[in-house]
This record gives sequence, structure tokens and C-alpha cells, in this order.
Amino acid sequence: MQLQAEIEALRNQGRDLNVALDDERRNRIRDAEDKARKHQIELDELKREWNDATRDQKRDHREALEALERHCRAEMADERMQMSKQLEELRLKLGTEQQDLNLAILKKDHEIQDQQSLLESLRGELDRERTIRGVLQQQVTEMSTTNMTLEDRNRALRAQIDFLQSDSKQQSDSFANMEARLQEALRVAEEARQKVIKEETERRILFNKYQELKGNIRVMCRVRPVLDSSEGMQATVMFPDLKTSTQIDVTGPEEKSSLGVISRKVVPFEFDRVFDPSVHNEEIFGEISQLVQSALDGYNVCIFCYGQTGSGKTYTMSSPDGMIPRAVHMVYETVTKLKEKSWTYTMEGSFVEVYNEELHDLLTPATEGKRKLEIRHDDTRKQTTVLNCKSVELDSAGKVEVMLAEAQNNRSVAATKANERSSRSHSVFILKLVGENSATHERCEGTLNLVDLAGSERLKHSMAEGDRMKETQNINKSLACLGDVIEALGRGSGHVPYRNSKLTHLLQYSLSGNSKTLMFVMVSPLEAHLKETITSLRFATKVSRLFSSLRKAILTSSAGAQHSHRNCQVHEKDKRPQQQ
Repeated sequence: MQLQAEIEALRNQGRDLNVALDDERRNRIRDAEDKARKHQIELDELKREWNDATRDQKRDHREALEALERHCRAEMADERMQMSKQLEELRLKLGTEQQDLNLAILKKDHEIQDQQSLLESLRGELDRERTIRGVLQQQVTEMSTTNMTLEDRNRALRAQIDFLQSDSKQQSDSFANMEARLQEALRVAEEARQKVIKEETERRILFNKYQELKGNIRVMCRVRPVLDSSEGMQATVMFPDLKTSTQIDVTGPEEKSSLGVISRKVVPFEFDRVFDPSVHNEEIFGEISQLVQSALDGYNVCIFCYGQTGSGKTYTMSSPDGMIPRAVHMVYETVTKLKEKSWTYTMEGSFVEVYNEELHDLLTPATEGKRKLEIRHDDTRKQTTVLNCKSVELDSAGKVEVMLAEAQNNRSVAATKANERSSRSHSVFILKLVGENSATHERCEGTLNLVDLAGSERLKHSMAEGDRMKETQNINKSLACLGDVIEALGRGSGHVPYRNSKLTHLLQYSLSGNSKTLMFVMVSPLEAHLKETITSLRFATKVSRLFSSLRKAILTSSAGAQHSHRNCQVHEKDKRPQQQ
């Protein structure tokens, strides 16, 4: 009962607490509602204040914007006036510069006409010199025959005098007359010989001037014929310039426009000379034979073939009918004729290749071990020497065929997707010519470089892998370096990057200065090679333009200059008073 009483008391206490809790909850709800109403009132007040401030700021901003617009309009008006004044000044300046440019163009036209007149006069002088040389050679031959006849008669007369032992005045006068006639004939023969020597020197000067006017640096193009119908379809190549043979038009690959129209563009290219497929090596050598003569006259000459694999580079250079055998045979024939003018020549040939940016001697078999080759330049003589490279003295024309066969066997070749026997290196035939004149004591030293470049096809086209891919990358790198050197020479740059490649480093003195350079771009006539053909022709066109710039610079710098840039010298101790 006591516990029940306690329980009842606790229940009453719980009810009291619940009532108090409900009262407290109601009070808290009323307070929350009051605070919410108060907060809503404050929020409404803040919104009104914010709207008022926003309106004030918009009004101020609009006023500031209108003021800024008025200021900008004023500034734009001032600037428009200044620009009008500057535009008027530029128009006046442009008119003045245009007048100056027109005057300069007229001046250049006059200079071109003067140069053309000079060229025509030099051609006339060269023709006259050739005629005079032929006449003098005939006179020397006649004088030599007369001299031999007089010497025979002199010996006969001396024998007759010794036999007769006569003291008669008539015989003495006859002997004196014959002796005087003999001395006169000898004097005339000596004068004729000296005249021939002088004419040879003048010929060299005129010949070099003619070469400079014609162009120390030239670019030519040759299209090889289709060898067999199995090679594939022939591309459309035209030769519209039948008179001068300087242009080639190539119909490019099919191109699809945005409208779906398929067309083929005709791309024209122009060079110093273009040889169509019907031209043989004999006619091509006739075009470069003058450069071989320049090498004999003491200049550095470089002739190289550029183009993709299978375009006929090796055939043009190293075939039995190619440029190298023909050049050497011409050298022997010319050297034999020059002996009559007191010239004696020594000739040395060497054959190297640039493979993966390393020099290799093609005249040294692999069984003898490879020696490291080093390039040495002589800035005084403008000559290049390759240390540890085998040189062969060419005392007969037959040795050249042996050299070519041996070099071809040792050259690096491999099969690619572009050609089953592709040259993987640049081969360089180096012919050094040293001539000495016993009469004038003049010494000439020239170098003839005949270069067969490796195939220039892109890596995507050759699909080379492994070692072949490395070879192709090195080939393209060296060809790119060759292009950089030509570009630097064309711009007249103070620094020419010869050392970026072994090839350009080796040919440094044959590409610069007063040397003679000829580039053959070889073209395949096949449709399958069309993209590579257009790439090669575009590169050659770029080279031709750079060479033209360099040619103009050389002609300007060497105007009025004599042949002192030739690698010739007269020893000081051997000079004669009349030569001084």
C-alpha cells in the first residue's frame, strides 16, 4: 500500500511534469513565431534598403557610363583625326617610295641589259679566242715543221762546211746567211710558242668569266625512260619548252574537293636545263664538260645527283657510259693536248661513301680492316684531304673502270619497299688535278667531286624497319643538312652549317666561294613514284632559287675581278721580269 501510494504520487508528479512540458513547448512555439515575425520584418526592411541602394548604384553607374561614353567619343574623334593625318602622311610616303622603286627597277633593267651586252661581247671574244687558238696551233705546227726542216738543213750545211773546209768569201757569206735565217726561224717559233702560252692563260680567264655569267651554280633535271612495261603505269610528264628545254610539267595525283569533285593539277617546274627520257649520257656530259674543264683550270667542282631510289642516279654517274668515266677520259685527252703548251698534270682518284654519318673508303676491301677516315681542310689552298683514305694515281684511263667496279662492290646497298637494290649511302668520287707549267712556272690545283646521293624517299614510302630505318633517317638528315647549307649560302649567311653533316663537311670547298656546282635532280616517270617525284622537284626548285640568289651575289661581288680566286699560283722565286 505504501508502494502503491508512492506510485500514485509519482504518477501525479509525471502528470504535473507533462503539463509543465506542454506549457513550456507552447511558450517556446510562441517565442519562435514571434522571432520569425520579427525576422521577417527585419528581412523586408533589409530588402527595401537593398533595393534603394541598388537603384542608387544603377543611377550612379548609368551616369558614370554616360560620362565615359562622352569621353570615349571625344577621344575617338581626336584619334580619328590623328589617324587621318598619319594615313595621309603614309600615302605621301608610299607614293615617294613607289617612285623610288620604279627608278630602282629601271636601273636594274639597265644593269641587266648591260650584263647581257657584256655576256654577248664575252661570247664573241671567246669565239674569237677559239679561232685565234686554232690558228696559233696550226702556226705552231707549221713552225715546228719548219724548225725541224731548218735544223736538218743546218746539219747538212755544217757537214758540207766541215767537208769543204773552204775559206772563200762566197761560202762564208752563204753560211752566215743560212745561220741568220735559221736563228730567225727559231726566234719566230719561240715567239709563236710564247704567244700560244699567253693565249692559253687568256683563254682560262675568258672561260671562267663565261662560266660565271652562265652560272657557277646550276640545277638541272633528268627524267629516266621506262625500262619495262612491268614497272607499272607511266605518269603524265610534259616538256612544253622545246626551244630552251628548261621546263617540265608534272600532272599531280588525284585530289577531291569539298564538293566531291576529283581533279588533277598540272604542276610546272623550271630549271637551267631539263633532259627528257630520250636524252643519252653523251648529250648530258656535253652540258657538264665545261665544268670538267674548270677543274683542270684550277677550280673546285662538285656535280651531284639527287633523287629517289630507282630514278637513275647511279646509272648517270657510274655506268660505263656515265659521267665519271667520261669525265676522266676527257681529262686525259685535254691533258695530252696541254702538253704542247708546257702543262704537266698529275691525277689522283679516291672513292668514299658517307654511311650512317661515317666515312668509309670504298677502295679498301673489308678484309683489310676499316680505318677511321678524318676530314682535313686547308684554308689557304681551299683544298680538302681525307686522312687514311686510299688514293690511286690515274696514269691511264683504264684504271677508272677498275676503281668503279671495286667501289660498287664495297658500297652499302640493301632492299627496301621502294627498290630491291637501294643505295644506302652517299658515294663521292674525288679526282684531284695538279698542273704545272714549265714555261710560266704556274701551278694549278683543282678538285672534281662527282657525288651519287642516296635515295631521298620518305620513310613512309620506303617502309624501312630496323637497320634500314636507321639508314633512311641518317640519309634524310644529311640531305636536310645539304639543304640547310644551300639555304645559308643563298641567304649570304655569316655562318654556314657545314659541320652538321659529314657530306657537307667533305664538300665544303666545292660548294662555297668561287667553286662550280651542278645539281642533277633525277626523276622517275612512273605513276607509283609520283608523290616522291613532286617532292624531289620541289626541293630542287627551292635549291635552284637559292642558287640563283647566290649566283647574283657572286656576280655582284666578283664584277671586274680577275682569275685570282683560282687555285693557281706562280712561285715567287720562279717569276720572270716580264711576267711581273
